[in-house]
Amino acid sequence: MTVSIYQALAELEKKNESAALCTVTSSEGSTPRHVGSKMLVYPDGHFVGTVGGGDLEHRVLDEAWMAISDGQPRYLHYNMADPSRGDPGVCGGQVEVFVDPILPAPLLVVCGAGHVGKAVVHLAKWLGYRVAVSDDRAEFCNPESTPEADAYYPVTMDELPKHIKIDKRTVLILTTRGSAIDAAGLSPLLDSPAAYIGVIGSKRRWAITVKALKEKGVDEAKIVKVHSPMGLELQAETPEEIAVSIMAEVMMIKEKGTGKPMKGSEK
Repeated sequence: MTVSIYQALAELEKKNESAALCTVTSSEGSTPRHVGSKMLVYPDGHFVGTVGGGDLEHRVLDEAWMAISDGQPRYLHYNMADPSRGDPGVCGGQVEVFVDPILPAPLLVVCGAGHVGKAVVHLAKWLGYRVAVSDDRAEFCNPESTPEADAYYPVTMDELPKHIKIDKRTVLILTTRGSAIDAAGLSPLLDSPAAYIGVIGSKRRWAITVKALKEKGVDEAKIVKVHSPMGLELQAETPEEIAVSIMAEVMMIKEKGTGKPMKGSEK
């Protein structure tokens, strides 16, 4: 059964998967495909639809895979006249293709479903993240105890990478109940390409955790990836205020902000 572009797009959103939609936006003279022709390209190499076949399509496919990787759209312009000068065809026309990466909402994982963890879940969901909750206490890690999350993993932290695909857009928020839990479960998370790893607690608590990690042989270069104490200094006290502090730092790092007051800035 042939799947249409639109069916494939709907399935993509349903499964929270990545792809790139390539659309012919301009076509002058003799070209392989008309304006509006589409091709949906997946990370594993397969695709639905076509923008013309041949060398043109191969070049668009390469750009599509790069767009999926870097998350940046691109406009492509090709002359179709003289392969000897690098053109992807001899039709004689010109074609433009817009490549639009389609990426699912980034995943934010909250490890530790206490008061602060629940507040982070609520705020992160409101900010547009897909949210997963993990806690080795099953009675805390369920929709009744911690509502609003998209998934629940009642496992220890060191088991988490076996259940969740952690990629370079994943945010890991550790709001656990103690340094011993962090020291026991952090190591596998430090081996991941996560965009952000933050651990709640005081400087003293983090120093104790670092000492325990080093005693286990964890490399210093991995440990320094962690933000702890995590969050921006807002004099936060309540779980909700602490959640704002944490998510403000996540946003600052993601968007390469400074965290400085807007008053007096040039923007």
